[in-house]
Amino acid sequence: MQCTNEATIIEILAHRTIAQRQKIKEAYKQSVGKELVDNLKSELTGNFEKVVVGLMMPAPVYDAYELRNAIKGAGTDEACLIDILASRSNAEMKEIIATYKKGTDSLEDDVCGDTSGMFQRVLVSLLTAGRDQSTKVDEAQAVQDAKDIYEAGEARWGTDEVKFLTVLCVRNRNHLLRVFQEYQKISGRDIEDSIKREMSGCLEDVFLAIVQCLKNKPAFFAERLYKSMKGLGTTDSVLIRIMVARAEIDMLDIKAEFLKMYGKTLESFIKGDTSGDYRKILLELCGGEK
Repeated sequence: MQCTNEATIIEILAHRTIAQRQKIKEAYKQSVGKELVDNLKSELTGNFEKVVVGLMMPAPVYDAYELRNAIKGAGTDEACLIDILASRSNAEMKEIIATYKKGTDSLEDDVCGDTSGMFQRVLVSLLTAGRDQSTKVDEAQAVQDAKDIYEAGEARWGTDEVKFLTVLCVRNRNHLLRVFQEYQKISGRDIEDSIKREMSGCLEDVFLAIVQCLKNKPAFFAERLYKSMKGLGTTDSVLIRIMVARAEIDMLDIKAEFLKMYGKTLESFIKGDTSGDYRKILLELCGGEK
């Protein structure tokens, strides 16, 4: 690829599905005898390159790649661990773990080597991909769970975080939505408010992410995108990860939530915070101006 035509790259890659991009990779290799991604990496730079390289990966490969970078870099990118591990389904998690293993280490070993305490225990629990998948709500158990969480937090001196873990990481979504209603009745507070009052740091962040993803996953990602762009500077790693990972899943819902929550379009934020080909490809992933 002598002279790179960025407009063509954007036009082709941003308007194809992940499955179609895998076929493009194969066809390129057949006709040129080289890996397309290697060529793209040698021709592109910066954030634009990161988006393009991310788009060429199947979803579990991209998640595993992001997690590996979060752990292996200087310091740990806890926000990345939380973003991915708190939001993926059991099936998605199992694929990520299997893909990650194709490297050298297991994801759990790497996470354990880079985190500690109760935060580590929550991540390990999420990595078991064992959340109840049924839609059944056990009313009596929901009341008990709400009481247990209340007694483990607001009602005592100090917080018994294990109780929060047991309920929030194991029960099914419908059941937990009922638990949150009961909790509000018992404590007079929203579960998120209590987590903010009772916890701090990464543990607070991961429990909040779990609750937010259960309540409304697109709103969770809309808030993450907003925080990555508001104020001075842009947290490009977060912006890129969400735009690439959610483009084919719930981008329309994320855009709708963003508008509802902040009164401005996601596109307008991206336009104001990015530039050049990086801006162009993000806007295409966003679905252009509607």
